[in-house]
Amino acid sequence: MALEKTPKADIRAKARRYFEVSLVISLLLITAAFAFFPDLEREQVVIEANDEIVKVEDIENTRQENRPPPPPRPPIPIEAPSSDAIEDIDISSEIDLGVQMEAPSAPPAPKKEEEEEEVYFEVVEDPPTIIGGLEAVKKHLVYPDLAIRAGVEGTVIVLAYVNKEGVVTGTEVLRGIGGGCDEAAMEAVKKVRFNPGQQRGKPVNVKVSVPVKFRLN
Repeated sequence: MALEKTPKADIRAKARRYFEVSLVISLLLITAAFAFFPDLEREQVVIEANDEIVKVEDIENTRQENRPPPPPRPPIPIEAPSSDAIEDIDISSEIDLGVQMEAPSAPPAPKKEEEEEEVYFEVVEDPPTIIGGLEAVKKHLVYPDLAIRAGVEGTVIVLAYVNKEGVVTGTEVLRGIGGGCDEAAMEAVKKVRFNPGQQRGKPVNVKVSVPVKFRLN
């Protein structure tokens, strides 16, 4: 059986009435307070503050003035000696006018060294050829003992500088094999003679490469 609230026990139904009654009572109390106590002195709160004086100083900008250099000091006067204080100085030279002076000889003019570097052509119309062919080179060729013991074989390319007379003035190794064969090949090429190379019918200096073979029997 469900329980039901009685109207007397329902608080929510009387809440509005209680609110209105309490509001009326509060208004009456405020009105009575203003009616019976009209003079209410308010306490004045005074806040004292110490005035601080702040001084602001202006800072002057520093300036660098270019001052002119000081004037030079006046020279100190020096008294010149009198003519009485100066002794007579006898300056004499012995010159024999009868002797004839020889004029200094001019220095010898430097000798002009006319040393013109010889130019060797690399390509000419008629290149130089070895007199006797490569067999002439073999006659002067010495197989080094070190290369023989080491079994060194190959071809050494020697660049020979052949002048207008067909004489080898210098050699270079373009490709070597080592073992002393390079030096032996250059010595053999230096000992042979060439038919000089010609350009337009005139003998000229020419660079020519010579292959020198080393073979063990």
